[in-house]
Amino acid sequence: MITTRKRIWGWFFFDWASQPYNTLLITFIFAPFMKDLLGSGSSAQAVWGYGVGFAGLLVAIASPFLGAIADKSGRRLPFIWLFSLMYVLGAWGLWYAAPGNYSLILIMTSFAIGMIGMEFATTFTNAMLPDLAPRDEIGKVSGSGWAFGYVGGMLALIVMLGFLQISPTSGRTLIGLPPLFGLDLAAREDTRIVGPLTAVWYAVFMIPFFLWVREPRHPGAVPVVQAAREAWPELRATLRGLPARRSLSAFLLSSMFYRDALNGIYTFGGLYAAGVLNWSIMQIGIFGILGTITGAIFAWLGGKADDRFGPKAVILVNVVILTAVVIGVVFISRESVFGMPVGPDSSLPDIAFYVMGGLIGACGGALQSASRTMMVRQADPEKITEHFGLYALSGKATAFIAPLAIGVMTQLSDDQSIGITPIIVLFVLGLALLGFVRSGGDPRPAAPPVEEPAA
Repeated sequence: MITTRKRIWGWFFFDWASQPYNTLLITFIFAPFMKDLLGSGSSAQAVWGYGVGFAGLLVAIASPFLGAIADKSGRRLPFIWLFSLMYVLGAWGLWYAAPGNYSLILIMTSFAIGMIGMEFATTFTNAMLPDLAPRDEIGKVSGSGWAFGYVGGMLALIVMLGFLQISPTSGRTLIGLPPLFGLDLAAREDTRIVGPLTAVWYAVFMIPFFLWVREPRHPGAVPVVQAAREAWPELRATLRGLPARRSLSAFLLSSMFYRDALNGIYTFGGLYAAGVLNWSIMQIGIFGILGTITGAIFAWLGGKADDRFGPKAVILVNVVILTAVVIGVVFISRESVFGMPVGPDSSLPDIAFYVMGGLIGACGGALQSASRTMMVRQADPEKITEHFGLYALSGKATAFIAPLAIGVMTQLSDDQSIGITPIIVLFVLGLALLGFVRSGGDPRPAAPPVEEPAA
């Protein structure tokens, strides 16, 4: 028998299984490796920005339509199976990024396929949240799931650094062992293995999800083919009705900007550290472990604060802190820290960047968890997947803006510090729009009065 507790834990395992794509590939291992692959931090940051941006644009266009199909058909799990296959195949393809013998188109296409699969699967699993707990407890469930995911990402990072990644100075892993599988440092196999590791991690840890998560029956569900035919008119009607839903519209716009800014930090944090501070992938990995530890702790605490104070308060506090953090990061370099000159051998820039990383992890975890529960409060229960598709659209419709703006700004200035300044603008825009969001969502229309039968 599959109990409610098992269903919740099965749902948690999606966050655990999928988090390494963000932790290992987008942020801490593969993204910094692009600098070594292309030979320049600025070139890598520009290419990465274009690749991530265009993949995000595709996710933005398709997510609401797929969500509408899922709502009308009452089926989410078949879609999650399909997107899981894309995740695994895309991640595995990164193994072929061999220095001196690679196709940049193949590598970026593989990355995009995996990222698209991960993002679509996230849309459909997020839409399952209201079925797991009462409204006044979904903050705790969302926060615990996000924290569990961060722990999974941290353990995957520890496996990578402790058993696979080779230090160029010692020829051994972070914990002093020879790498597993006899990986060759010269061919960068110790870094390229991150793709297959991410793929296998996902395939193994999605087993509890597929065993324990079940979809409730949806009255009025239609076959998928019919749902696909009816989805566009339904979605078009929803989009036309958005101006009348002021709180929902404001939240979608607000989250569109601040989540894009947050994704910009995650996408370029490792590249920034590699290019500006000359960190090795091993150092960036340790930085990632710190960020996932603070992320897990504060996602869990943020879930509790969400249930007590509401998601809007949690979002507001974290966006303010993250804005200040990015401003601080711009003023950290090998030559100075917050305007104070330092010597070439000073460890102060490293310490400052570690502190910033811990704050980013802490605020990012709580912010994303609270945003997920806020979307539940704003959405119509009967259109939950479609509305989470709109949430994905709002997160990806401008998801190309941060990467492309960073890519363009970096290319024009040839300076990575100046290149990340668009993130600050996006956070400020998100903060301004948050003022128009109601914590409980838009008022629901009153039910028509029931006519009394004539005497």
